[in-house]
Amino acid sequence: MRNSILPVFASILCILCFHRSAASPNIILIMSDDMGYSDIGCYGGEIQTPVLDKLAANGLRFTQFYNTARCCPTRAALLTGVYQHQAGIGLMTGNNKLPGYQGDIGRNVVTIAEALRSGGYRNYMAGKWHVTKHTRPDGPKDNWPIQRGFDRFYGTITGAGSFYDPATLCRGNQFITPVNDPAYQPKTYYYTDAISDNAVMFIQQHEKDHGDQPFFLYMAFTTAHWPMHALPEDIAKYKGVYDEGFEPIRKKRLARMKQIGLVKPDVELSRATDNWERTPHKEWEIRNMEVYAAMVDRMDQGIGKVVDELKRLDALDNTLVLYLQDNGGCAEGYGRHTPKKGYREYKPMGPDEFQTKIWTPMQTRDGRAVRTGPGVMAGPEDTFIGYGRGWANVSNTPFREFKHFAHEGGISTPLVAHWPDGIDSARRGKLDPQPGHVIDLLATCVDIAGVDYPKRYGDTDIIPPEGISLKPAFSGKSLARSSALFWEHHLNCGIREGKWKLVRYGNGGKNASLRKWELYDMEADRAESTNLADRFPEKVKQLDAKWEAWAIRALVKPWPYTINEGG
Repeated sequence: MRNSILPVFASILCILCFHRSAASPNIILIMSDDMGYSDIGCYGGEIQTPVLDKLAANGLRFTQFYNTARCCPTRAALLTGVYQHQAGIGLMTGNNKLPGYQGDIGRNVVTIAEALRSGGYRNYMAGKWHVTKHTRPDGPKDNWPIQRGFDRFYGTITGAGSFYDPATLCRGNQFITPVNDPAYQPKTYYYTDAISDNAVMFIQQHEKDHGDQPFFLYMAFTTAHWPMHALPEDIAKYKGVYDEGFEPIRKKRLARMKQIGLVKPDVELSRATDNWERTPHKEWEIRNMEVYAAMVDRMDQGIGKVVDELKRLDALDNTLVLYLQDNGGCAEGYGRHTPKKGYREYKPMGPDEFQTKIWTPMQTRDGRAVRTGPGVMAGPEDTFIGYGRGWANVSNTPFREFKHFAHEGGISTPLVAHWPDGIDSARRGKLDPQPGHVIDLLATCVDIAGVDYPKRYGDTDIIPPEGISLKPAFSGKSLARSSALFWEHHLNCGIREGKWKLVRYGNGGKNASLRKWELYDMEADRAESTNLADRFPEKVKQLDAKWEAWAIRALVKPWPYTINEGG
């Protein structure tokens, strides 16, 4: 009799597990780094991203989704569901000794992982963390991933570095190198592959040890942040693609974007920032963009590995996959100049030796000097080059400005959502024009997971989330946002309410100042070509008052800068 009961009990348990799985989807949040709105194929780019394109074709694309214009502020807002200043990272990870500028995510906010853990989720992260000032192996780790809700972590604590030998590489709380990591020894180490491969390993281990629980996976690629590092076979795919230079590529991208419906037919390109005919070192510039494209291509291949693993486990349909980017294309000049003093000689590094210069390593692990500037062809591990302003202008087609700025080129990102069990079949392949923001991602995850957002976590009161759930858009409903969206970074400020956007430049240096507000009608002028501030002064005054009230409430003020508000 006992033996006859066991199969029945097992069947009931399986049914209960199935219903729990059906009610609690897995969630995979994928973010890339320093990429523009039009780079991936399904947003108009010529870069080959078939995996993301297929996810978009069977999912939903948001056409007016926003980040915060910079890497760690975006990560802080994404992880916590509040504006970055409220989370303590209003600028970067330095401590400016002001409430909104602590350089560490605070304990009065919870991460997505901490919120989902209460609903039975297991949480995994692979990639770039970059939301703490404590980045040394012997320093405090209270704001590292394992201490902020993740069960397993593989990745980097800081924001950038070599793709062949990333600094601050960790497994869990332990610093490692690509050479001494016993859990992962590929034939060729490349950080983008390592993020993808470890994500797959986490999914496989989860299925083995915790298959009756849903999981949350945060994949934070450093693709395509400088340096331009890529594998030869991927670079070769883009030989000749960029030989025409900046403007022909921008025009082709815009034509595809109009055909897709991402922008209106009458949108025109923003003014070109660079003249190809006057650009020196054309072969070098072409190579930089070929490598950039190869980096994005390789990331898409890695996302494909994760999708394939979900298919193997028959879990893709009940997994919400979200893809976005942390800021617009990067016009920074890192690695674009040849050093006047030449290069030093270096000794090879031991397997347990860490790079001492984290952001811009001076040598490879085998002792070669890292080279920069024109004439040094990007791609190999002994190079360190950024792709520059002209190509960043292409990445941000058709918008103005770049990473750092609150104009559309700095804050616009794709958002691809794929979830066959949760997105209405009639919505698949569609575009959603409703504005959204990275602060909405925590609210979305909590909503679809059926988890209550905590008012207290441990012994600390938690501030309420600022974002709203995107789930209504999955069935074609209004997001019904009740407040405007706001921006501030290095005094580059903005507010978006309905069709209106108020935006201004700032200077965050020693002689900080604010420029005058610009006003744009985003329904008629997404490229921000016609400033309407003088025509609608009352609208400027109204939105300015809302921005000021938000800046005080959200800890943007007091500023960490010396301000000339009349400038």
